Amino acid sequence: MSIKRVILIVLDSVGIGELPDAHLYNDTGSNTLGNIASAYPKLELPNLIEMGLGNIDPSNDLKKTESPSASFGKAIEQSKGKDTTTGHWEISGLILKKPFPTFPDGFPSHFMKKFEEAIGLETIGNYSASGTIIINDLGEEHMTTCKPIVYTSADSVFQVAMHEDVIPIEKQYEICQTAREMLSDDMEVGRVIARPFIGTVGHFSRTSRRKDFAVEPPDNLLTAIQKAGKKVFSIGKIVDIFAGKGISNYVKTANNMEGINASINAIQDETEGLIFTNLVDFDMLYGHRRNVEGYAKCLMEFDAKLPEILNALKADDLLIITADHGNDPTHHGTDHTREYIPILNYGKQVKKGVNMGIRNTFADIASTVAEALNVDYKGDGESYFSIIKN
Repeated sequence: MSIKRVILIVLDSVGIGELPDAHLYNDTGSNTLGNIASAYPKLELPNLIEMGLGNIDPSNDLKKTESPSASFGKAIEQSKGKDTTTGHWEISGLILKKPFPTFPDGFPSHFMKKFEEAIGLETIGNYSASGTIIINDLGEEHMTTCKPIVYTSADSVFQVAMHEDVIPIEKQYEICQTAREMLSDDMEVGRVIARPFIGTVGHFSRTSRRKDFAVEPPDNLLTAIQKAGKKVFSIGKIVDIFAGKGISNYVKTANNMEGINASINAIQDETEGLIFTNLVDFDMLYGHRRNVEGYAKCLMEFDAKLPEILNALKADDLLIITADHGNDPTHHGTDHTREYIPILNYGKQVKKGVNMGIRNTFADIASTVAEALNVDYKGDGESYFSIIKN
């Protein structure tokens, strides 16, 4: 029997230890999973532990198991960066030779002037900040003046926060599309992100109508799967990360639980190809906000739903659970951390307990998916399918 479908679930930011070059990113000592396990003794992940999550890095405080039900390992990021786009693109087989530009001190004044002229509005902000903090700091001024709030982070992003009662959502998307078109060449950031919010002064909250305007990627695993006549069904923000390229169908989600349930529904369908899910709450709600307890509880929430995912799998399915970067809530600052990503492979046709060790690039996942689905694509990685298949 061959593999007819791969379910690839990205636990956004769930890294598993600093990479050898972490010091270049000021991330020495980062270890999202390991440090959460140390800082939050109540962490219980019985289903992930049974699969072998704790066996990936014997030095951390995660529990180990003698008989993992999955094959397991971790991978190095070869692309220069630690952002969502870079991580997902490498998972799809693309190692970026040049990192997306970042603007930790804000965007150049000459660009901002041209942008303001193009949208017909002045802006405020234009500095690196947490999204929840900046709307609390500048939200009242925005509501009084109608000036969009522009901000960035250590990632390659141009973010625009606007109140839905001040600037209608479609107009917000138009403003961000204008930014996307203008940010080119040396200013081609990975993503422009619309960050709508609602509420009153002191009680602002971001809505689920966020929209990402990403750079269109080169051909990759997703386009290869489509060319082979199979489907790529994306769940969560995957469709935005890849600018819709290589996506057959998609479902947007507001939170992890919606993403998990959408994944289970998709698994119960008969579609052949790839189900590609991003679960963003780990990163968005808890990693960036350095909330250890919230992050731990979010992990436990996923773990509690994992049996439902496993029980929905068919005999010819391959499940891969991984991450795209780290975001250690015990670390300094509020930005992503440069870490290994865990890899768990599970299915009736997958060997149990195989330790794949350290893979040289996230792109090995793409090559493995391609071989499993009998799709003509290698990308920048090397398949490990022969190591794990029964």
